[in-house]
Amino acid sequence: MKSLLWTATLLITLSAQCLDLREAIVVVRPGELPNAEAAAATVLVEEIEKRTGIHLETADQWPDGKTVIAISSEPTVPAWGRELPVGAWPGEPDWAPVEDKYRLFVDPRNKVVWLMGGRARGTLYAVGALLRKLDWAADKANIPDTLDVTTEPTYPIRGHQLGFRTQANSWDAWTVEQFDQYIRELTFFGINSIENIPFQDDRPTPVMKVGRVEMNRAMSRICARYGLDYWVWTPADYDLKDPEARAKALDEHEAFYKDCETLSAVFFPGGDPGDNPAELVVPFLEDIAKRLLPVHPDARVWLSLQHFNKAEIEYVIDYIKTEKPTWLGGLVAGPSAPPVPITRNLLPPEYQYRLYPDITHNKICQYPVPWWDQAYALTLGREAINPRPAHYAYIHNWFAGYSDGFITYSDGVHDDVNKTIYSGLGWDRYGDIHDILNDYCRVFFGPDVAEAATDGIFALEKNWEGPLKNNAGVEGTLLLWQNLEKAAPHLEGNWRWQMNLVRAYYDAYIRHRLLNETRLEQEAYTVLDQWRERKMGDIMAEAMTVLNKAVDEPVSPELRARIFELCEKLYLSIGLQTSVEKYHASGAERGAFLDFVDYPLNNRWWLEDEFKKIAALKSDSAKIDRLIAIRDWTKPSCDAYYDDIGNPANSPHVKRSEFVFTEPGEEAHPEPILWWWDEGMSRERLSWQVTMNYPEAVVYEGLDPGWIYTIRCSGYGKMLLHIDGEPVYETPVRSLEMGEVQDFEVPKRFLEDRKLVLTWERPTDEGHLNWRYHSRLAEVWLIEECGC
Repeated sequence: MKSLLWTATLLITLSAQCLDLREAIVVVRPGELPNAEAAAATVLVEEIEKRTGIHLETADQWPDGKTVIAISSEPTVPAWGRELPVGAWPGEPDWAPVEDKYRLFVDPRNKVVWLMGGRARGTLYAVGALLRKLDWAADKANIPDTLDVTTEPTYPIRGHQLGFRTQANSWDAWTVEQFDQYIRELTFFGINSIENIPFQDDRPTPVMKVGRVEMNRAMSRICARYGLDYWVWTPADYDLKDPEARAKALDEHEAFYKDCETLSAVFFPGGDPGDNPAELVVPFLEDIAKRLLPVHPDARVWLSLQHFNKAEIEYVIDYIKTEKPTWLGGLVAGPSAPPVPITRNLLPPEYQYRLYPDITHNKICQYPVPWWDQAYALTLGREAINPRPAHYAYIHNWFAGYSDGFITYSDGVHDDVNKTIYSGLGWDRYGDIHDILNDYCRVFFGPDVAEAATDGIFALEKNWEGPLKNNAGVEGTLLLWQNLEKAAPHLEGNWRWQMNLVRAYYDAYIRHRLLNETRLEQEAYTVLDQWRERKMGDIMAEAMTVLNKAVDEPVSPELRARIFELCEKLYLSIGLQTSVEKYHASGAERGAFLDFVDYPLNNRWWLEDEFKKIAALKSDSAKIDRLIAIRDWTKPSCDAYYDDIGNPANSPHVKRSEFVFTEPGEEAHPEPILWWWDEGMSRERLSWQVTMNYPEAVVYEGLDPGWIYTIRCSGYGKMLLHIDGEPVYETPVRSLEMGEVQDFEVPKRFLEDRKLVLTWERPTDEGHLNWRYHSRLAEVWLIEECGC
């Protein structure tokens, strides 16, 4: 059995000489070539010319006295009149025709670069490897003369979803040529699959230059050109009990199949979207297969178990084991599907198991940024530019061993780095992510800035670690990218470069705003301290004047201006829609981070609304009570401990694990939920907009057994509090609305060891509710009665 390990030999010495390719001839086999092999030569010539200005000639006969780049998927080419360096594959006597395997070998003595594929597609990957290792600049194209790589991928399925639909934040604005170029560039890192979304989401959008039918056809044609597998994601967001809707869908599928030049797989998600029971889904897929296989006999249907209950999962697994459907390719993992290890162990081994990881979102998603600072969550949002190389490498390697590979969920180019990490590790699970990212920077930015740009991308991921106000590294990241801007002005029009730049500027700008607006809020509370000496209306007006300095006297306007400039460039260069109004983003949550660049990072909006409510109160005593409650919200007594539960900068007693990636997915440690209310423009108190259900624990040490303590909770729903493992809530249980609080007196017996460990029991009667309506915790106080 072939080992899953990526077997490769890469011999490059520090003192290696280089072979000059400026006058090389690209030699291909004579006659009609398979699509991928023909494309390999075209890609090589065109991509070298784009980078260097050098146009390499192509021939099918061996030239005399010339440097040659030879491309072949066959071990012998009689017309060339020479022996090909097939070499021995480890464990095999000869070169075996293995799909996707390749050898890149530089023979300096004979001035030949050999690009050998086990089959046609392998030659395309050999070209990608050459481009990644090429030392290039204007009128320069050198390759190390000791380079010798022989390799095949670890996993047979390696791809990304590029769904051409309105919801996408960039490629709905693309032309066919842009799709062709992007798919080509994905092959540089070894992908073999592209997944489209041909039917779902037919909302009109002004950015779409090509119709859905035409682009569906074009994507199939592009995949055929490069020899790639063409998948489609086809949810049933209609009722399968409706015979007309069912028949219409089957006809739509069949028409689409007949319009595809190539089609490899039809993926049907059990849910998200869709809410059909498995008992209706399976017969529908049988009918899908009857329409699919006569047109594309090698294609298969795939199913995810998303949103299926236990009985439905058992029904599907029993059907597979009993009926052994030959039309079924396998199952797909996905959000809200059963845990990956369990599904793999249930699925008969003759069927494949594909991962469907979400690499596109930052919060309220499958793999949120661990303990993301709320200032980022409120501004950058769910679908901002998000290079997370270390985190996604960890997630890939955690689950990969259970699978036959992946096709990621992506809704735009903003996650381009994450695609590359998955692609590289899909080829070699044990690959070094620094090397993968350095190759990315070499091939797209150039060898002269590759190492610094690699550091810069890793630094962008570090920007999102820990409390933003304490992360001075954000300033260093900006300086690094500003220096790169100066060093490489020729990259100003490069969209990948632009994405990194705008993140560096945006992160720094948000940090500057956060520090300033945090200070302004504290100044406003100082003004409120004067309630005894001054008129209530006057001090509230002055407090608002202080808070409004965030708008009237903004910090770092030059950073903000650069952000707007770069967002304009990104829209023009790659169609990235960072604003609903300016650039036609499909929704505020779909990458429109420019629209939130000025969202308040303190409680300015909430305080403004509260001041209006106070002014409307009839009695002065009521006004004073409410004003004091607002002023002292986080410190209701002089000896109160306060935790904003989901805020890493203001939750010192919360037990958490945010710096080490552990057990992603179903076994993850509790994470904050960074809420999205009122289309991202909520005026609620910030501490209510991030909650947990629930933290691992809230722990207090070094307490005085002689004091009286009260625990106060705010949140939504039921606060089923336990102290040191013992329930202390009373029945019937009170249910809170957000903004309300509930107090629990701490019995003396819990204070004997001077320590309290608070945990919360999950209500057992909320299983029927949407997760958005489950009970959750926002804030916790430990209040000492100190007599102040």
